[in-house]
This record gives sequence, C-alpha cells and structure tokens, in this order.
Amino acid sequence: MNKLLSDILDIEYPIIMAPMFLISSEQMILSAIESGITAAFPAANYRSIKELDEALKRLISKTDKPFGVNLIVNRSNLLLDSQLEVCLTHKLGFVITSLGNPEKVIKACHLKQIPVFCDVTDMKYAEKVVSLGADGLIAVNNTAGGHPGSLSGKWFCQQLLSKFDVPIIYAGGISTGKALDEAMKVGVAGVSIGSLFLASLEAPISKAYKQAVITCSAKDIVKTEKLSGAPLHVINTDYVKRIGTKSTAFTRFLYRHKKIRRVLKGLAMKRGMKILERAAFSATYKSVWVAGPGIEFVHRIEPVKEQVERLIKESDCLAG
Repeated sequence: MNKLLSDILDIEYPIIMAPMFLISSEQMILSAIESGITAAFPAANYRSIKELDEALKRLISKTDKPFGVNLIVNRSNLLLDSQLEVCLTHKLGFVITSLGNPEKVIKACHLKQIPVFCDVTDMKYAEKVVSLGADGLIAVNNTAGGHPGSLSGKWFCQQLLSKFDVPIIYAGGISTGKALDEAMKVGVAGVSIGSLFLASLEAPISKAYKQAVITCSAKDIVKTEKLSGAPLHVINTDYVKRIGTKSTAFTRFLYRHKKIRRVLKGLAMKRGMKILERAAFSATYKSVWVAGPGIEFVHRIEPVKEQVERLIKESDCLAG
C-alpha cells in the first residue's frame, strides 16, 4: 500500500476536500482543517492575483496546517504564471494541477519543496505527469463531480497502483464511510471528496442549490458538453433539460481543428464560468448546478465538522 496521505501531509485523516470552482471558500478550507482533513481551492476562485495573495495570507495567519491550491495548467488560463508566482511566495502544503501540462508547475514547486498532485483521467496522461516528477496522482473517475473521467474508480486506481510508485488519491463518488472504505481497500493513499461538502453549512452557495443536492440522486446527474469546453457533471435541472447536454454538430465539426478547438474551449470556459457563478449564488431560471453521483447518499445540510465525523464513524478503515 502507498504511504497514506495523512502521513505525507501530517493530517489526521487521509482526505482532501476537493477544490470546487467558485464554491471552495476560506471558511470551508478552515473547517476542513479543523476537522482533521485537508482542503484545496482553485486559484481561479479569485478574480485577481492580489485577491489570491490576500486570501493565502489570511488562511496562513489562521492555521499552520497544510492546505493546497488548484492550478489550471492549460493555455486557457492566462493567469497561470502569476498565480504560480504568488503560490510560491507562501508555504503551501501542496498544489493540485488540472487540465494541461504541469511541467512548469512541478519544477517550480519542487524548488520550494511543495509537493504537486496531478489530476489524471487516463493511463497515458498519468505516465506523462509521473515522468515529469508528479508527487502523486489524483485519479479522477467517472463518478466525480465537475469534470469527470471515463474510467471506474476501482479499476483505474488498481491500474495506477500496479504501474506507478507514487501515492494515488481516489477521486469521485465518495460521500459515505462505506464508499470511503471501498476506495481505501484498493490500496490508495487517500481520497478526494467534493460533492458531499456542497451540502455543508459553510458552502457559500444558494439554498436552492443545497436543497437540490440533498433531494436529488445519482440518476439526476447528467454530463453536459455545453459549459466549459470539457464534459461536466451537473444536476439535471429544468434549464439543463431545456438547453440539452450535447454540443451542436457545427461545434463538433469545429472542434476537429486543433487551433480552433483551443479558442473554442477558452470561450466556452469563460461563458460557462459566468453561467455557473450566477446559478450557484442567486435565484435564476438558468439553474446549472455542478455535482456528482455521490449526492445519492447526501440527505442533510450540516457543518463540515459533522460531515467529516460521520464519514469517519461509518468507516471501518479510519474509525478508532
């Protein structure tokens, strides 16, 4: 078995509260840390580099426990260099990379002794980031909220464990102690959990969004191609049903061309971010709420601390 994430990061339980675009707040990060786990937030949650820097200063002033920042490393992120520079000026517990080539981030973070965990969705990309020096792999499976992978969690993690000698973190579909145990028994170093914490008191999303999380089930989750330039798991609201989840034939045609595809993805992500932001925090008929199938077992809104305590109590691997 890999060395546990709790030993690597010096935390009580090997759990990361997953970075959630627009949603991961400073209060959520601190509540996670106080509960014995760790957490990360997307750098993109802050509109300016100054705001990101100020947020990091506030968090570091309130805790000496590790937390992380999620960096989007593809070309659509025009602020990557500045975000990375700010992250390197602070003593972060770790960095998570997503959606692109992490080579620059890995090299820079290693100079500061900051471990880098890379989101991966297939074996080919996993091999690439390991060759670049990734300190761990976050195995994003087909039940993850946000941008899911296409492989089942157990099979994917088993394949990664058989090939790579780095910590593997199971990501997707975990909202109960039983699911946590099933992941840990595969031999992973830890787990990343997101959708469960949408139903936390600390989550800064609208009441309607939280209510949807606790009343909907796995069958209400659909994959849409219309929001961010990549498939995205969302709750199948009336608005999502009305606009559909498939891109048009013309868009699919344009996506065949590499240069055009890059521009279209950037535009789609920018447009999608605005839609998701409006829907998450205010009443709007354009309800597009990101979540994963793990909401099947989320039935109450409660503090992060109680969510974590319940997970651990239900878990045979971590309880006691």
